[in-house]
Amino acid sequence: MCPLRIVVDRLDDWQPYYPSEDLISAADFLAQDRRHRVTEAHQDRATHVLNLCGELDYLGSGYYVSLLAQARGQRVLPTVETLNELSRKALIDLQLDTLAPLLGELAREGALTGDTLTLRVMFGECRKPGLERLARRLFERLPCPLLEARLVRRHDLWRLARLKPLRLRDLAADEQDLFASALNRHSRQVWRTPKTRRRYRFDLAILVDPGEAMPPSNRGALKAFIRAGRRQGIDVSLITRRDAGRLAEFDALFIRETTALDHHTYRLARRAEHEGLVVIDSPRDILRCTNKVYLHALLRARGVPAPEGVLLQRGDRRPLAERLGRLDFPLVLKVPDGAFSRGVVKVADLAQLERESARLFRDSALLLLQEWLPTEYDWRIGVLDGQVLFASRYFMARGHWQIYDHSGARVKSGGFSTHDPAEVPPAVIKAALRACRLIGDGFYGVDLKQSGERVVVIEVNDNPNVDAGIEDAVLGRALYERIMGVFLSRMEAQVRQDR
Repeated sequence: MCPLRIVVDRLDDWQPYYPSEDLISAADFLAQDRRHRVTEAHQDRATHVLNLCGELDYLGSGYYVSLLAQARGQRVLPTVETLNELSRKALIDLQLDTLAPLLGELAREGALTGDTLTLRVMFGECRKPGLERLARRLFERLPCPLLEARLVRRHDLWRLARLKPLRLRDLAADEQDLFASALNRHSRQVWRTPKTRRRYRFDLAILVDPGEAMPPSNRGALKAFIRAGRRQGIDVSLITRRDAGRLAEFDALFIRETTALDHHTYRLARRAEHEGLVVIDSPRDILRCTNKVYLHALLRARGVPAPEGVLLQRGDRRPLAERLGRLDFPLVLKVPDGAFSRGVVKVADLAQLERESARLFRDSALLLLQEWLPTEYDWRIGVLDGQVLFASRYFMARGHWQIYDHSGARVKSGGFSTHDPAEVPPAVIKAALRACRLIGDGFYGVDLKQSGERVVVIEVNDNPNVDAGIEDAVLGRALYERIMGVFLSRMEAQVRQDR
């Protein structure tokens, strides 16, 4: 875990809690003169500052604590950006514009009663039963250790009337107990003695969703990632979206949850990148890979072999028959952001195309229509940092034209085989690497079809599967070592850059 500094207005403010070697007054923190030295720069970057000061308004002493911490390269909670948002109601409303459905749900459950309610939030936790989700949501969107929210009901609708930082000295006795336990859960480092030796050089978080039906990595793979990281001096921890407020504790974030643009995975990737973490998948990769329309235009513009296709616009009044160009049925119609074969429809004729496009246009202004290329299997080439990691063949589901069959009550999938990349047709490897170079240097899974001599790129996935027993069938443990090795080299490079 990262070294911790707890900054308070006065040391007496900490009197109700256990003594801590990490405690420092705001005056002493601000008086520190951090001249650039290599060892101190490395230490600063690893330090996590908890700003518990009361004067957090613009140019107050607490505001300067966060400002100078960020200037020194330290990771601070709350950040100056969060404080600026908390000081302006319009920015708070923008951050919490999706809160209304949750408030309505809590009202129906009876968790919100009366006409006004004051909720005190400590590291995303609260004392009021039934409002735990609301407390967590407030902390995720505006990460501040102590928050006070005022909710009001108008015309049977609840809304957030005020959200402001809460002073440590204003906590009641029972709230002090919650604060201490919440702080302990937020950062175990608080209660460690200075003699505790750091076993690992870096901390890496793997973002997972325990309830996801088809996660990018199964349990065996996640355990292998943890073991591989620790062998290389990286302490690897599994986190979920509920741990968004802890991101600054880590040096890197590895997303092993299915990504989407309008989704918490993208928001967490952006936040982690803003905090200076090494991030895979980076926000740029998610942005570029999750939209099939973008990939179609990118591959087409750069001459990478891809299926023939056209873009359909919702507002285009021309008959569909005029928009097909040289495409012949059957065709494949795709929504831009489908995953795992969802949002992909095979259309046999013009009548079916008109029905399906009308249905899909309800959710998207653009659709992608491509030629249908029937094959027994798709190639999946895993690429990280411009190097091929694995090569697998995913076979179509039995009696279906896709790898995943969603037509029944349960999702069915085809078989697989994993191969040494040296045994893969060179044209497949070449096309995969060309496509990846257009995206970046992240971790990608390139899906390709091979029909005779023709090889085309179907899509580039920013979040490729790595499952124990499938993608690691050739490299075994070395696959996880190589992925963790890339994280290690990037974290080391970031340390050198910060010097």
